[in-house]
Amino acid sequence: MELAHSLLLNEEALKRISDNKRPVFIYEWLRFLDKVLIAAQKSDIKHSQKQLVVQLTTQISESPGPPTRKLLARCLATLFSVGDTTALFETINKCNDIVRNKDDSPSYLPTRLAAVACIGGMYERLGRMVGRSYEETISLLIKALKNAESQGRSEIMLTLEKVVCGLGSAGSSCYKDIYKAARNCLTDRSMNVRCAAAKVMHQLVIEAPFMYTTELDNVVSLCLRALDGSNYDVRCVVGKMLGLVIANTQNPKLIKAAKGRELKLTDVLNILANGFVKGGTGFLKGTGEMIKGTGNVNREIRVGVTHAYLEFLKCMGGLWLERNISEFLTHVVYLVANPRATPTHVDAVYARKCVQFILRNAIGGQLSEKAQIAAAREISQMIVKEMNATAEVEKPIGESSGHHVIVCCLHELGSLVQSLGTSASPLVNEPATGIIEPVVSVLIHHSSAARLTAAWCLRCIAVALPSQLTPLLDRCMSRMTQLKSSPEAVTGYSFAIAALLGGVYMCPLGIPHAKGKQIFGIAEELLRTASQNSRLSLQRTMSGWLLLGAFMSLGPAVVKNHLPRMLLLWKNSFPRSSKELESEKARGDAFTWQVTLEGRAGALSSMKNFIRNCPELVTEDVTRRLLSPLQCALKLMEHIPSLIKHYGAHLKACAAMVRLRLYDVLSLLPPKTYEGLFSDLLRELVAEFTLTDNPANTTTSMLRAMCHHDDSVILGSWLEETDHKAIEDQLQPNSASGSGALEHDATSLYTRITSGDPVPGPLPLGVAVIDGSVTLFGFVFPRVPHKHRLQMLEHFSECIKQAKSTRQQAMQMNIFAAVISALKGLADNKIGFGQLEVRKAAVNLVLGALGSNNPILRCAAGEAIGRLAQVVEDNRFIAEMAQYSFDKLKSARDVVTRTGHSLALGCLHRYVGGMGAGQHLNTSVSILLALAQDTTSPIVQVWSLHALGLIADSGGPMYRGYVEPSLSLVLQLLLSVPPSNIDVHQCLGKCLAALITTIGPELQGNTSSISTARMSCLVCCAIMQDHPDSQVQAEAISCLQQLHMFAPRHVNLSTLVPHLCETLKSSHLLLRRAAVACLRQLSQREAKEVCEHAMTLLPEKKEDRADAIITETGLEGALFRLLDTENDKKLISDLKDTLVSMLQTLAGDNLGRWILLLKDVLQATSEALTPTEEAGGVEKDDDDDDAVIQIQSNKEDESKPTIAPRWPTRVFATECLQRILTVCEQDDTHVNLATARDQKQSNAKADFLVLHLSELVRMAFMASTSDSDSLRLAGLAALQDIIVKFAKVPEPEFPGHVILEQYQAQVGAALRPAFSPDTASDVTATACEVCSTWIGSGVARDLNDLRRVHQLLVSSLAKLKTGKGNSQLYSESASTMEKLAVLKAWAEVYIEAMDQEKERLANKDTAPKVNQDEDEDFQEYQRESLLSLVQNELGQLSQHWLGALKDHALLSLPQEFSSQLPAEGGAFYHAESKDSARSHYKKSWAPILYAVSLWLSETGFIGGPGDKTPDLPANMKPEEVNGDRFYLLLGISIEALCSPTSTQPIEVVTLCLKALSVLLGKQWPRKKLGADQSLGIELLNVLHRLLLTRENVKTHLLVMEVVQQVIVSIQESLDEQNSIDIGDDPEITPTENGESDPAPGTTKLEEKPVLGDGGSTGEIIPGKSAVFAALEVCLCVLIRQIPVLNPSLPNTGFQTTTRQVKLTEDGSKLVSSALTVMADLPQLCSPKGTVSILPTVLFLTTNVVRELAAKSADMTPVSSAVTTALQSLRTLCSSPMTTNPQVGGEWVQMLQSAMATVIEFSKPGAVLKLAQSCHDPSEDRPGLDDTTSLLTLAVFITSSPKEVSCVPNLQAPSIEMFNQAWTTENQQIKLKCLQTLTSIFQRTEKTVSTIYIHSLTPMILEWLTTVGAKRPTTELEMALVLEGVKMMEALIAVAENDLRIHMVMIFVPTMISYLLDHTQLPKATKLSRALHDCALQKLMTFGPQYPNEFRTLMGSSPELRARLETAIKAKNAADIARKNEIAKPVSTGPVKPAIKLKMDFSNFSG
Repeated sequence: MELAHSLLLNEEALKRISDNKRPVFIYEWLRFLDKVLIAAQKSDIKHSQKQLVVQLTTQISESPGPPTRKLLARCLATLFSVGDTTALFETINKCNDIVRNKDDSPSYLPTRLAAVACIGGMYERLGRMVGRSYEETISLLIKALKNAESQGRSEIMLTLEKVVCGLGSAGSSCYKDIYKAARNCLTDRSMNVRCAAAKVMHQLVIEAPFMYTTELDNVVSLCLRALDGSNYDVRCVVGKMLGLVIANTQNPKLIKAAKGRELKLTDVLNILANGFVKGGTGFLKGTGEMIKGTGNVNREIRVGVTHAYLEFLKCMGGLWLERNISEFLTHVVYLVANPRATPTHVDAVYARKCVQFILRNAIGGQLSEKAQIAAAREISQMIVKEMNATAEVEKPIGESSGHHVIVCCLHELGSLVQSLGTSASPLVNEPATGIIEPVVSVLIHHSSAARLTAAWCLRCIAVALPSQLTPLLDRCMSRMTQLKSSPEAVTGYSFAIAALLGGVYMCPLGIPHAKGKQIFGIAEELLRTASQNSRLSLQRTMSGWLLLGAFMSLGPAVVKNHLPRMLLLWKNSFPRSSKELESEKARGDAFTWQVTLEGRAGALSSMKNFIRNCPELVTEDVTRRLLSPLQCALKLMEHIPSLIKHYGAHLKACAAMVRLRLYDVLSLLPPKTYEGLFSDLLRELVAEFTLTDNPANTTTSMLRAMCHHDDSVILGSWLEETDHKAIEDQLQPNSASGSGALEHDATSLYTRITSGDPVPGPLPLGVAVIDGSVTLFGFVFPRVPHKHRLQMLEHFSECIKQAKSTRQQAMQMNIFAAVISALKGLADNKIGFGQLEVRKAAVNLVLGALGSNNPILRCAAGEAIGRLAQVVEDNRFIAEMAQYSFDKLKSARDVVTRTGHSLALGCLHRYVGGMGAGQHLNTSVSILLALAQDTTSPIVQVWSLHALGLIADSGGPMYRGYVEPSLSLVLQLLLSVPPSNIDVHQCLGKCLAALITTIGPELQGNTSSISTARMSCLVCCAIMQDHPDSQVQAEAISCLQQLHMFAPRHVNLSTLVPHLCETLKSSHLLLRRAAVACLRQLSQREAKEVCEHAMTLLPEKKEDRADAIITETGLEGALFRLLDTENDKKLISDLKDTLVSMLQTLAGDNLGRWILLLKDVLQATSEALTPTEEAGGVEKDDDDDDAVIQIQSNKEDESKPTIAPRWPTRVFATECLQRILTVCEQDDTHVNLATARDQKQSNAKADFLVLHLSELVRMAFMASTSDSDSLRLAGLAALQDIIVKFAKVPEPEFPGHVILEQYQAQVGAALRPAFSPDTASDVTATACEVCSTWIGSGVARDLNDLRRVHQLLVSSLAKLKTGKGNSQLYSESASTMEKLAVLKAWAEVYIEAMDQEKERLANKDTAPKVNQDEDEDFQEYQRESLLSLVQNELGQLSQHWLGALKDHALLSLPQEFSSQLPAEGGAFYHAESKDSARSHYKKSWAPILYAVSLWLSETGFIGGPGDKTPDLPANMKPEEVNGDRFYLLLGISIEALCSPTSTQPIEVVTLCLKALSVLLGKQWPRKKLGADQSLGIELLNVLHRLLLTRENVKTHLLVMEVVQQVIVSIQESLDEQNSIDIGDDPEITPTENGESDPAPGTTKLEEKPVLGDGGSTGEIIPGKSAVFAALEVCLCVLIRQIPVLNPSLPNTGFQTTTRQVKLTEDGSKLVSSALTVMADLPQLCSPKGTVSILPTVLFLTTNVVRELAAKSADMTPVSSAVTTALQSLRTLCSSPMTTNPQVGGEWVQMLQSAMATVIEFSKPGAVLKLAQSCHDPSEDRPGLDDTTSLLTLAVFITSSPKEVSCVPNLQAPSIEMFNQAWTTENQQIKLKCLQTLTSIFQRTEKTVSTIYIHSLTPMILEWLTTVGAKRPTTELEMALVLEGVKMMEALIAVAENDLRIHMVMIFVPTMISYLLDHTQLPKATKLSRALHDCALQKLMTFGPQYPNEFRTLMGSSPELRARLETAIKAKNAADIARKNEIAKPVSTGPVKPAIKLKMDFSNFSG
């Protein structure tokens, strides 16, 4: 194929390839040539043009296929437009000659068609360049039409369209002839010819004025005739042309230019109306014959005219529609008022659907939201007008057509309001122009359809405006009571109530619970009084049951309390036995039976809704009680025929309704529960769908649905996936889907709808009953015995045999729907089909239908065969079925047999898979490949190709060997099959998709076979892309999407993406869906490339961009615009996914572009500022002004104004804004203004979020203040995200400030509307959350600014004061949500206020001294803090908080304790709404818990100024109240912390731990906890579990805080018990601040031991010991931070590290807290118990020292945890237990062991075997850090009893370690050695220190004496000397009095040696002088301290004395000189200025 890629055709290569591949080669060459010529210049092709023309014209005669001739025409046209036109006329003449040729043989047809196509291509592209030759060509083409077959006629018409398009006005002389030719073809029997002719006419309308002036009447008549018997494509094209014709008559410019007569709008609309109503008449002729010559409405014409209306509106534009909305609405709506449009009920339904479709597309699609509100008012006025007209008619005869007008108006009004959402509030807020009153007035209309639609409209209003739901219910209930004697009022208002109840599920805020009770009471009252007034019996019965059915929609929470009453009502509505049933027959009359049947149908309907909406309540007992009335209902069915015979046929409808309801109920119950009814039930079901008692040939609507979705290509059901489904459904054969209407079933008012249709359309009763029986049959059949299955199948066959003609077909369709339903049931339940006889009966039944003339029956039969094979699961059966089809296909020649058995083969493979039917694969494929080439029968081709696709799809890898021949066939057929055979092309596309999937990832390969296959796939896709039909193009896009998935490198995005973008504006939904789905996939991988390729479609000239799909906003903007116009849910979902993928990939690099795009969407251009925004004082920046100016200067066509994005699009844009914030989290520069500015200066293209903060705030503000609640919620959420993200970002230009401070006004203005009284609860709740976030962010520092938002929260407190009994709009759950949101917000504010207060108090002492004025300001600030704002509200808040926590605790109880819940509910929830309230408490309780803990901590648990505890019972003391509060808080916290990790967010855990820490920070709560040790143990166990399950270090720190508090509480409890034992019995009473005075009489543990953990035996019992629980926590912390400490580590198989453990700061804190806790644990034990835990504590502590203080080469500072470890050792060493007579000896031994361990650790390379050799013996450890070793030894020596360290085998190594430390070269170690020795020498017990003095002092003193000569040169040496001096002073202090003189004789001379001579002093270094000063100071203080010794020494050494005196005199002289310098008077001369001027002004003379 690469040889085909050349400018000139490679004829040599063409000759070499085989004949069957030449068409592909030619096509590939033309495809390449088409791309090259478009981009070529004239010079590029100058030399080869002549030869190229010859080659191209030669190909015309080579019989090219349809795709090839299309490309050929395009290449010729492009060649002449780019190159020289010399050969143009010759080429045209050559084509004319070919057309002129008389050869009519089939072989010559492709040549003629190619010539015609080439003529069209050249004329379209070159236009007037062809000169006058067009006259001859046109004449020739018109002549050729006469003898042309359908392909030729179609091609000539298409060519004439191109000729007209290319010539424009220049060819006007020939347009009449073209018109005449097209006129004949417009009613051609071939639909393709009609389409082509309509396109010619459409082009003529554009170019020839006579089409819409003189020929208008004829054109309209032609169009209506063309619509008769048309298909979908014809209706679309003809409707488009007709709409344009009518629109042109209203264009003054065109009419004036054509010098025609202007027609009034009314006149031209009446033209369309005539076609709609009658099927077409002559224009302005008064009368005329209908096209079909009968009185029936032609539905095809009506649908086609509906298309024309839509095109007319599209041409006229939205602005025209706004101006003429009243006239247009009146015209369209009154189309259904004409009785001729609605001769029958079905026609009326169809006509209404057409009118509703026009209105929905006009108002919903072309008007802005503002104009839509105006249109809604207009519609409501029309309703008023029509109701007034109805009232004037005293007694309506039957139902006039007037009510259809009301139905259409109400339908559109409901849909319109529902689409507007809360934006529609102006329509109900103004009573004078409101819409509710007109709608409510229709509820008493005499027409049931009008009343039902009015009820549905009210439901739409309530769903859109949830605040109206409760008032509407109240109004309807009130009016119903007032008008209870009117039958219309009773039914109308019951309809309304039922519809409103049905809409409750769509309103998250719900309705008050009491409304359900009221409605239940009304329903009961209606049923009770039904028999009192015979005139109202029927209406009251129906209304009562309707309300009960709707009542079930409220769900189990409401229904549960009324269930016993409902069961009684159901029981009483049916006879209780067969005897009663028999006696019933003898009573009553026809009316009584009508009421009875309606009542029973209503009872069954309510039962159905109960089962559907309250599955939790359908227990076994309830089911058993329901079966009794159901059994009676089934028995009643047997008597119905006799009742109808006796009382009249009008009972048939009532009886059918009872059957329908019974079937529906049984379908919802498990079949096992009613197995006993199977026999009678099956009899009824079979009779139902076999039409036994039904004379009408009613067919089920389910057969299409029962067939596989993929079969739509052969069923034509793809029409359901078009934009016109709503009107096209009525034209589909064998389907009732288009005839649905509310009046068919009133229960649909409250039924939940899943489809996209805004109004439910229940099918006619006759169809619905059959559908119900088919569905139920599918449930029952799998569970009946095989004998009964056989009987039924044989009965089906017999019924079909006996029926004839149409009835037989109807019966077959019903039977096959039931059979397929049964087979589905068997497969779903994995139940076998049955014995051989059953199989045979089923096969006979199915095979008979494979030869049916009805395609849907053949399709159903094929489906049944496939499903039969699936459930039989017998390979022999599959083989028999396959062989039977093989034989039939080989022998049969008729179309029916071939198509049926082809599909049967495909279905067999589809349902048993490639493995199940693998042995038949070869035969199946070969037969289907042969059938697919049968060009004589396109239908056979379609079915065989469809079957082939099914086999390829299900075959998987087994089909791989058949890919090449299949692919070759697909390519061959695509090149040869005429484009008119759309179904064939569509099947080829599906087949290609299956083949691509089969090849799969292999497509990436480079082997020759794969390359060929890949090329074939790409060529096939290119052919389908170029096909004129949308379905085929959609298949092409899907195939390319698959290719991109498997071989992305080989799909050319540069051509695919622009094609997809152009497809986005297609009028075909299927095509748009495919394009967006493909874009969604592409954007996930290559979003950047997709956007770049899309921008190639941007027109260079700005004036060309108005109608362009891609504008300056790129593909993203185009997708956002599509969101506004699309209604298909799947398409909208794909659009959003595509945009999200692009945003996540591109937003970070194109921030400005995306923010601008979102800003444009949110600004809602037509309404730039909302009133709220203006009130908020938001300033416009310059950029915004420029944007407005630009928008105004570039206005588009005024007739089609740009519609502002609708609220769902703006909600999505706001969500995208939040996603942008998330995307930018990766880079901190986005939230750093200074860095962002710097990078922006260095790189202009760089963009950061912080630079767009003003736009972000503005967008969030606009969303928050909109009139749509959904948008407000999204805006508030975005605002909160912005606050959180930018709250801490500093403002570089104003240090100490943050950048958000400048937006305080906007934030306040955005929040203010959410606190208005009429705001919905969810909006207020969200706003409260944003308020607390804003206040807690600390942005607003000035209290005046803070008060703005604070005041909003204060206003929200009023909501807490409203009691539970007050009237309300929403449910109690919504009230709970709102109140809890307020409490949560206040709790968060209070927490923040306490944090600020704590910080303020901490900084108070460190604040610098300021002057008086500043000091006053500071004091003012101190007085007015955030806490002062909260303080005033704390009284009521605290009680509300406690109430909320109590509620939460109760609602958190397990289900088995639900009986303990208060019957009246809680503080903020009602008992009825407890289930829905739980989720609200779950979101709010944690901050409230922490806030209450803080408050109680501040008030000391005894009540403070803010504690307003309500009156307590006389027997309840305050301490009991505090105890309850304490246990409430503790219980909630423990319950939350016990929850699994997945259920509690880390924020909740953090708040719980903080609350516990604060709570236990006071003595009184600790006392309560310590009093119950088991409570403390449980809390410790929970905390231990928390450490194991959470990874957050901050959480671990909080855990340890709580652990410390628990230990303190236990210790205090022990101390209190100890003091009580002594006899003092002190009563600890909390003081004002929560602390208690120490109890007098407390004694030390050694004096009066209190038995703690361990008792007298010392045994620590796990689970009962707080000490053990605490040790578990500590061990867990230590192991998490230092894993090597884990004793069981060797058993895990992990390698232990020998590197030094380096902890983070938080890790050090954690280890420190664990060590501190462990050191305190012995205090909680009995003496014996301490001995049990001491080894563990010492082991862990010493090993922590070892791991954290190991020697390192880089001298890394040791962790702070080491210091804590040493402190812990000091605590243990100084424990009173060391002197305890019971255990003192053991303590000493263990401390000695610990000391020995430390000494061992200090030796490099030493190994201590931890816990059974946890370290490798060969391990070479570095040993302890020297400094730490010395400090550890000092702790043992100085803190422990002398018995511990005064042991020779410990003293000797200790002295050696100090000796080594002193002799080292490291000055730092020497310094630490001296410091440590000094601390040892200062110990009072000389027995300990003496040996260290004797051993170590001499060498240190010797060194000190040398310092005078060798003075220190560094700071460290200086510090060492000073420390040595301190050591000598310590030695002198501890020396005995009589021996002290010896030390003095060393100390004083040494100090004097440090003194400098007066001559040396001025030259001395800083350190040397410092040593001199220090020595002199020491000597001057030493003399008075030891006068005798000093005097003795000075007297004996005059030399020392003289030197000392000289130094003192020099010092005194220096001091005097310094004083004199200070006292010298200040000079009065001029002071030199601090700022020096740059210019000398001394000579300035003025």
